[in-house]
Amino acid sequence: MADPASYRPQTGEIPTTPGVYRFRDPHGRVIYVGKAKNLRSRLNSYFANPAGLLPKTHAMVHAASSVEWTMVGSELESLQLEYTWIKEFKPRFNVVFRDDKTYPYLAVSMGEKLPRVQVMRGERRKGTRYFGPYTAGAIRETMDTLLRVFPVRSCSPGVLKRAQASGRPCLLGYIDKCSAPCVGRVTAEEHRAIAEDFCSFMGGEAKRFITRLEKDMGAAVAELDYERAARLRDDIIALRKVFERNAVVLSEDTDADVFALHDDDLEASVQVFHVRGGRVRGQRGWVVEKVEDATTPELIEHLLQQVYGEDSDNQGRIPREVLVPEIPSNHDELLEWLGGLRGAKVDIRVPQRGDKAALMSTVRENAEQALKLHKVRRAGDITVRSQALQELQEALELPVPLLRIECYDISHVQGTNVVASMVVVEDGLPKKADYRKFSITGAAASDDTAAMHDVLTRRFRHYLQDKSAQLPKSGEVPNSGAGEPSSDDAALTGAKARFAYPPNLVVVDGGQPQVNAAARALAELGIDDVYVVGLAKRLEEVWLPDSDFPVILPRTSQGLYLLQRIRDEAHRFAITFHRQKRGKAMTVSALDGVPGLGEAKRKALVAHFGSLKKIKAATALELTAAKGIGPALAEAVVSHLAAAGASGEAAPAVNMTTGEILEI
Repeated sequence: MADPASYRPQTGEIPTTPGVYRFRDPHGRVIYVGKAKNLRSRLNSYFANPAGLLPKTHAMVHAASSVEWTMVGSELESLQLEYTWIKEFKPRFNVVFRDDKTYPYLAVSMGEKLPRVQVMRGERRKGTRYFGPYTAGAIRETMDTLLRVFPVRSCSPGVLKRAQASGRPCLLGYIDKCSAPCVGRVTAEEHRAIAEDFCSFMGGEAKRFITRLEKDMGAAVAELDYERAARLRDDIIALRKVFERNAVVLSEDTDADVFALHDDDLEASVQVFHVRGGRVRGQRGWVVEKVEDATTPELIEHLLQQVYGEDSDNQGRIPREVLVPEIPSNHDELLEWLGGLRGAKVDIRVPQRGDKAALMSTVRENAEQALKLHKVRRAGDITVRSQALQELQEALELPVPLLRIECYDISHVQGTNVVASMVVVEDGLPKKADYRKFSITGAAASDDTAAMHDVLTRRFRHYLQDKSAQLPKSGEVPNSGAGEPSSDDAALTGAKARFAYPPNLVVVDGGQPQVNAAARALAELGIDDVYVVGLAKRLEEVWLPDSDFPVILPRTSQGLYLLQRIRDEAHRFAITFHRQKRGKAMTVSALDGVPGLGEAKRKALVAHFGSLKKIKAATALELTAAKGIGPALAEAVVSHLAAAGASGEAAPAVNMTTGEILEI
């Protein structure tokens, strides 16, 4: 741990203007971002009496090795820049609200050419509109009901491509639960309009669609078209069934998000009910660890920043009213910021009485129950992970705690398409953002030990290169504008920056030969503070470098379970990458050997004709109809296919993942 006095800036160097500051650790990673009305006063509070700080703030200043700041013109600018940097760097000591992923959302991928309706969990994707969350059963029923009225595409990309190639829609197209844009029943523009109507209905405009269908039904009856009237009647019943599931809790002209918070000394739970048209349209929950000394108004400020700043499409998502338990800090700046995102005025207030206060009480009860449930689950999880890491450290006799573990695995089939995976575990939990894949060629692909030596050499060479780079010192950094990171930030947070953070332990999938190869790679690079072990599959024994006998962990050891989970995850990740690479290699067709026919023109040729069989049957003149195919190239394709057919060299392309024979 660093002494704060070693990097404390001179008081006279720190400006007294508003600004945003960042603490960095010895590896250059940003571990805390904060804003201040007076930078000098705020930063001095961290260094004046470090021993008197709260425990988590004390840990932060001792984990850091430098602090830097950027001056801004106003408190609104500091609010925007702070949010941008928290989102960019994900500092470990900042309040970060972890979204509750328990319940699924109904998502519409409006960013695609042909929007798709699907049930989704996990991280939100750009260009996708979300509705919910719902329970698993309710969301399937809702989606199935609405597709009869709004026949939006719901198939996967693979099913869509097969339908486009074959000219036949999938089952949903035949039963009128998809408008089948894949075969041209509707144009892409018409299909997008259907998807927009779907989103409008889910966004609270149900009455408009029900009224329109009722008028259409009346017109059909007047024209004695009773079959169409019956279909419209069933559509109206379906929409009303979905619409009436949500009870009216406020007046029908109310659009509001109702936030409530319940906390203790260590953590805080937040719940929000999304009310649209007076009805609760969705609910979300977060649990946050209070790693900084934040008051309730400050927590609410960070919450609103993250909830409304996480997506670029906010205009239709931010309601007129935001109801909170306490007025957030920087209230005026938040109003201005949210108003700019929404494109209209936003009101942030605390409900005092009436239906809104009663709904706030209900949301608060949900937050309280969510925190209790989280603590019950987390208590068991933390205990098991801590026990596993402690057992592993003691069994291997390592002098350092295992804060970060990296595991490597090699995957290939008889020496072809050799790949490797690197998975990362921090504090016993996977950190998928740091996973890496390696392609191995040349002499390194000759056997597993050579491949392991090559992978470890490449990974830790990046580490040494980034370690030797000049890390920032305490002081002022220029504002690059609009919250954009400077070139120095890009160097420290780009793809190689994650290689710059070394593990305490390297685990390789294999026995003594693989372990010795990995240890040799580290020794050749002069790295002596990273420990290496191997986990052999046969008896699940743990091998150490240059050891004739393995370490045998008890079969019920949590440390062994942890190693097995890491090894299995590395194996899964490597196998997935190997299958992708092998699939690409095995799905090559006879077109790959045509001189002058690159990937783009090959794809254009296949897209135009649909299959290799049709390309073989086409004449040179017909081939020139494809984009980018001239007469000379068309003749070359015909000649090559004829020669390949005569020699019997062209075998059908096979997808090695599924075994499917492909004609591409």
